[in-house]
Amino acid sequence: MEYFKNDKFKLLLGDSLELLSKIDKESVTTIFADPPYNLSNNGFTCKGGKMVSVNKGDWDKSNGFKEDYKFTYEWIKRCRDILKPEGTIWISGTHHNIYQVGHALQALGFHVLNEIIWFKPNAPPHLACRYFTHSHETLIWARKSKDSKHKFNYETMKKWEDKISPANKQMRSVWHIPLTSKAEKIYGNHPTQKPMELLKRVIESSTDESDLVLDPFNGSGTTGIVSHILGRKYIGIDMEKKYLDITIKRLQGIKKQTNLKSY
Repeated sequence: MEYFKNDKFKLLLGDSLELLSKIDKESVTTIFADPPYNLSNNGFTCKGGKMVSVNKGDWDKSNGFKEDYKFTYEWIKRCRDILKPEGTIWISGTHHNIYQVGHALQALGFHVLNEIIWFKPNAPPHLACRYFTHSHETLIWARKSKDSKHKFNYETMKKWEDKISPANKQMRSVWHIPLTSKAEKIYGNHPTQKPMELLKRVIESSTDESDLVLDPFNGSGTTGIVSHILGRKYIGIDMEKKYLDITIKRLQGIKKQTNLKSY
């Protein structure tokens, strides 16, 4: 159901599989999806120097390989229906889910453009000391088909720089971005909230002003907030009202800023 709407920003409350089917076909330029990673397995991780549970909610629990893959395939299929012919999709993940994502994309006829490595310089240590420290996430960027002509703002991305990609050079596929700062969580916290810097690169590289961006797993709305700042239209979907409320507070907060581009 429609939960919030203005002329360029819409939030829908409910199940993505159901609501994606109600969005106009071939109307969306870019989709960014941060789906469940199926990490909530009663384990522990380190946060702020303390041992905490990895459990994030029932939505993040695995239902077994077959059911997890079925869900992944179905929501990506619905996303494909609403993408414009030249549209692209970005999907984030870790080794827990990203291989299923890649298989589903190819099975549905998508053409993978890039695998982006989001390197986290301040990633927490691995408490078990039996594995390498998990210090990155993967983003798969894909266009709707091999023959479609996707949008890529090449010159814009050349101007970006971090500790891996120098300015005025081709942006590389490894992005050096710290974890989400406390300043971006002042209106509330979501356990998988992505940093705004990550979404700025995603949206600026693959959309233009007034394009429509969609996030089927809205969470606390980082995709929407960045889309709004950059002058894009946005649709976000989430099953939990409390996270949509955080998104609305964040939107109201940035509207108070006199210089949105520098937020």
